[in-house]
Order: sequence, then C-alpha cells, then structure tokens
Amino acid sequence: MAISLKRAYESPADEDGFRVLVDRLWPRGISKESARLGFWAKEISPSNELRKWYGHDYEEWPEFKRRYFEELDSNINEVMNLVDMITGQNVTLVYSSKAKWNNALALKEYLEARYPVLL
Repeated sequence: MAISLKRAYESPADEDGFRVLVDRLWPRGISKESARLGFWAKEISPSNELRKWYGHDYEEWPEFKRRYFEELDSNINEVMNLVDMITGQNVTLVYSSKAKWNNALALKEYLEARYPVLL
C-alpha cells in the first residue's frame, strides 16, 4: 500500500487507488463525478482557524504541522475511521492548494509516522 498526493485539478487515474479529499472546502469548479472520490475527510482537515492562520506561509510549516497533528490527535475517532477505510490499498490524498507545503502533505506524514502498518 502506498499513500500518494494529487491536486484536485489533476485528472483522476486508475493508479490513484482510493481517492480521499482532505480539504475542509470543496474545490472550486470540480464536480463530484469528475473528482472520483471514495471519501471526503473534511472532519480531519485543518480547522478553519488553523487553515487561515497558516495561509501556506512556508516559514510557519513546522508550527502548522505541530498544531494540525494536535487537532488530528484530538479527533482520533475520525482518524481511525480513515485508517480503517484505507488500510491495505493504495490511496491518494486529494487537495486543492497550489502550495507544495499543504495539509495533504502533513496528513501523509502523520499517517505514515503513526500507522506504519498502512505501508
């Protein structure tokens, strides 16, 4: 099993496996049919407050991850729901941000560190 990342504006592909949208907001201009998502994990996306605070400022990346990981730890039931859903299959975390340092990258790091059985 592998965890991949892909922007919502890139075309879905068979090798994406199970596609999970990891943003709190739906990507503009993308229909539910064209997104080909298996799940929308908005409950474990960064809170609106954290998302607005970060603003994709790379200098804040370590602090963003620390705060986001705290949010994930405090929402462990939803995290475990996702882990159960994706265990044993290839998964692509789908995000809309243009920024490379985004919540999907942080979530991938979080899942790989805390749930190595996924790999």
